[in-house]
Amino acid sequence: MTVAAEIRKIRKEYPDSLSAVMPALRIAQDENGGWLSPDAIREVADALDLTPAYCLSIASFYDQYYLEPIGNTHVEVCTNVSCALAGAQQVVEAFERELGVSAGATSEDGAFTLGTIECLGGCGWATIVA
Repeated sequence: MTVAAEIRKIRKEYPDSLSAVMPALRIAQDENGGWLSPDAIREVADALDLTPAYCLSIASFYDQYYLEPIGNTHVEVCTNVSCALAGAQQVVEAFERELGVSAGATSEDGAFTLGTIECLGGCGWATIVA
């Protein structure tokens, strides 16, 4: 089944195509090697009868969508208040040293992407890394 066909199938589960944007973006991202290319965004928009700009606005807002290729291993460090107080910056810096990549970037060989994330929901066990 094509990505467009999968998205149209999911669209039927929602009363409004706007409600189907997030699951449609997830399908497109999964089928596109873990990120949303401009063509993938356009495909989602076309399948839902929306504009690419609207779909991009959703994809760029949420942390779970990637607008650039990511590494084979994606490491995210929570930097929200609880984690920050428990040393999140030191954890980020240790990963940067160990992986040889800055936060927000992918290693040249495509092996690792290191990112920071607003919250991973484990404030009682800070610092959280996923």
